[in-house]
Amino acid sequence: MSQTAPCAEGPAKAPFWGRTVAWLMFLGPLFFLSYGFSNQLAAAKAVDQSIFFDWERHIPFLPWTIVPYWSIDLLYGLSFLLCCNRLELDRHALRLLTTQIISVACFLAFPLHFAFERPHVEGFFGALFDALMDFDKPYNQAPSLHISLLVIIWARFHARVPQGWRITVNIWAVLIGLSVLTTYQHHFIDVPTGVLVGLLCVWMWPSSGQSPLAQNFVRKFAAATAQHRKLAAYYLFGALLLAAGAFAVGGFALWLLWGSASLTLVALIYAGIGAERGFQKSDGQHKLAITLLFAPYLLGAWINSRLWTREHPAPDAITDGVWLGRLPRAHEMRNTPFAALVDLTAELAAPRGNWLYAGLPMLDLIAPEPGQLTLAAQHIEALLQRGPVLVCCALGRSRSACAVIAWLLLTRRITTLDAAEALLRTQRPAVVIGPEHRAALARWVAHV
Repeated sequence: MSQTAPCAEGPAKAPFWGRTVAWLMFLGPLFFLSYGFSNQLAAAKAVDQSIFFDWERHIPFLPWTIVPYWSIDLLYGLSFLLCCNRLELDRHALRLLTTQIISVACFLAFPLHFAFERPHVEGFFGALFDALMDFDKPYNQAPSLHISLLVIIWARFHARVPQGWRITVNIWAVLIGLSVLTTYQHHFIDVPTGVLVGLLCVWMWPSSGQSPLAQNFVRKFAAATAQHRKLAAYYLFGALLLAAGAFAVGGFALWLLWGSASLTLVALIYAGIGAERGFQKSDGQHKLAITLLFAPYLLGAWINSRLWTREHPAPDAITDGVWLGRLPRAHEMRNTPFAALVDLTAELAAPRGNWLYAGLPMLDLIAPEPGQLTLAAQHIEALLQRGPVLVCCALGRSRSACAVIAWLLLTRRITTLDAAEALLRTQRPAVVIGPEHRAALARWVAHV
C-alpha cells in the first residue's frame, strides 16, 4: 500500500459493471438481513451485558459526528469503483462478506448492550440519528462491524487514490473511527476488536496473488517437517500465554490479545500456510494492513535481529564481490558499495534505495527447499554482474549462508559442500549451518 498501483486495464470499468452490481445486490441485502436479525434476537432476549471502562464515561457526545458515521455507506459503494480487475473486485467483496460473517457470528455468540444513554438530538443531526435508530439498536457491539468495514474500505481507498489525496482519506477514516464512540454507538473495546477482524479479512483475501486459504491446510500440515511443527507449536504456546495474561490481568493488558492474534497467525504460517502466502511480502515490503496485523511479531523479530547482531552488525566479504550479513537499514545500505541486495527474510521489510533488489521470502529457522536454493543462487549470480551484492537474512547466519553456499557450488567457484561451508566459517565465523540446513544443502547438491 505504499505506492498507488495503476489500473492495468485502464480507466474503463464497463467490463466489471455487471459483476460489481451483482456483488452489491448480494452484499447489501445480506448486511441488512443478518445485522437486523442479530439485533432483533438480542432485543428479544433483553440482553443487558456491557463491557466498558470507567473512563469511557468522559467521552463527549458530539452530534455532528453522525455525518462521518453515516458516510461509510457512501464509501462502501464507491470502494467497488476503485477495483481495477475482476480479481481485485472479488477479493474486495470477499473481505466485506467475510467480515460480515465473522462479526454477526460474534454478535450471536456473545451479545452485548451499549450501556450509556444517548442524549436527545434535534434538527438535521437529530434526523440522522432517528434514521439510524429506525434500523439499529443498542446491540451488535464487539467487534464493531462499522470499524471492520472501515478498515477494508480504507485499505481499498489507500491503495488506489493519488498520493495527494491520502492525507484526506486518512483524516476522514479517523473521523469515522472516532464517530462510533462520539455518537454513543460503541464502547472502546469494540474498536480494536473491529480493527482486528478487518485486518484479518484483508490478510485472508489479498488483492493479488494466492490467498492463505487457497490450499488444503490439512494436507500441508501433514506434509510439514518436524521443525515446522515444532516452531508452530512454540508460537501457538506463546499466543496462548499472551491471551491468558490478557484475560487474567484485564484492563490495559487486553492489548496482549493483539500479540496473541499475531503469534497465532505466525503459527499457522509455519504449520502449513508458508512464508509467501502468510507474510505477503512483495518487492521487499509488507502491505500496511499486513504490517498492522503482524506488528507485535514483526517488532519482536526486528528487535531480536538487532540484539543477536549488536556485537557484529557489519556484513562480511565472502568472495568475488559477494557479501553476507544481516538485513541492513536504508542508511546502512547507502554507506556501502553494494549495487544489489538479495533479501531472504519473510518477516522483515527491506530498505528502499538506489540499488537492485531480489527477494525470496523464507521462514526463519527452517531449512531452505531445493528450489529456493537454486533460485537464490541464480539471483546472486545475475545481480553480481552489476556490482557487489549483499546477501542477507535477519541475522546473516543461516538462510543467507545457505544461499551463498548454493551460489558457490552452482557457479563452480567451489566444488564441495564442505569446502564451501569452510570458506563461510572463515570469512564469517558467526554463520550457523545446523543439521537440517546441511541436510537440505546435501539434498540440493545431489540433484543439481
